This record gives sequence, C-alpha cells and structure tokens, in this order.
Amino acid sequence: MVLLSDPRVINIPVFDCGEPLVEIATVPAVTLDPRERDEAGECGRVRAGVLDRLRSASEKLPAGIRFLVIEGHRSLAEQGRRFALYEERLRLSGITDSAERRRRASAFVSPVEVAPHCAGSAIDLTLIDADGVELDMGGPVNGHRTGDERTCPLDAPGLSQAARDNRSLLAQCLREEGFVNYPSEWWHWSYGDRYWALMTGARAAIYGPI
Repeated sequence: MVLLSDPRVINIPVFDCGEPLVEIATVPAVTLDPRERDEAGECGRVRAGVLDRLRSASEKLPAGIRFLVIEGHRSLAEQGRRFALYEERLRLSGITDSAERRRRASAFVSPVEVAPHCAGSAIDLTLIDADGVELDMGGPVNGHRTGDERTCPLDAPGLSQAARDNRSLLAQCLREEGFVNYPSEWWHWSYGDRYWALMTGARAAIYGPI
C-alpha cells in the first residue's frame, strides 16, 4: 500500500475550495460517537462536501443499519501529538532509525503535513444496528492502540464471514460516493485530501489543513 508518508502524497498540490467545516450531528441518519470528543468539538465536524457524501452513503445502507462516526476533523496540534506518541512507542520497541519510525508510524497515524483529518476530509466510522450496537467488523476502530494491528487492514485475513460482509457493506456505500480507504485502517475513509487525489488520479487536493 501507499503510506501517507510517501513523498508522492506530499507532492500533490492543494487548491483548497474554501468549504467550511460543518457539524456531522446535523444529519439525523448518522450517529456521532463521543469517545474521541475534544473540548472544542472538533471531532464532530467535516467539510460540507464530505458531509453531503456521507449523507448520500447513509441512504444506501440497509434498513436498520446506520453509520457511527467516531471522529472527523482533528487539529494540527492533536495530530502532531498522536504522531509523536506513536513514534515514541516504536522507539521504545527498539526501532532506532528515525526514517523507519516515521514510515511505520504513518501506517496508523498520518504525518501532520498531509493528515486528512486536519483537512476536515476524513472520517473514522463503523456500522451500528437499530439499537445502537456496533456490528461485528472483525476488530475495533483504532485497533492499533490496543494491540489489534492484525485486524486493522480492510482486507485483513482470518475474519469471520459476518465481519467480511460488514466491511464490504461499509466499503461499497462509501466508495460509491467517492471516498477512498486508507488500507491499513478499515474505519478510515476520506474525500478531497492529498491521499484521495493520489489514489483517484485527481490533479490536486481540494481540501487542505483547516
């Protein structure tokens, strides 16, 4: 897979279209989870165009199934903090080369300068049933924090049929609205950022850090 630390990602130009951040909670069909909520409420916002596409994707889900959004926008400061923490975790595990630590960290936490969450273009999400219970996705959102890295890739081996089906449903609905997945994280999807541009062949990103 192409990592977010790949030079091809940072080399994508950004022509920001100027769309504002909007509140995910304004879409009744989408549930916003509080687990990553920050004091300023950043996590509950995305670009207007991203929210429009998420709304359309939600309409493709079967009756009784909903999106549960864990996190949207993330500040540059918070992104930097998370990246530094993961790099330190890798350093303590014995990885002494700084370039290798950066490469490995970017599998789960984006370098600040290209981070889709900081552009308001990314959403971390899963599926829930009518009672608000999360569907079996074969592993938790942000599984890299709990030692579940094996289950994090979208196409991780060894998943149950139910988990594979649920991941496929999530992916189909989002891809039909133009979102791209970061393959090492089944829950992470974005539209309009540098990584999206590279993956789709767009000449530039339409969303930059905000």
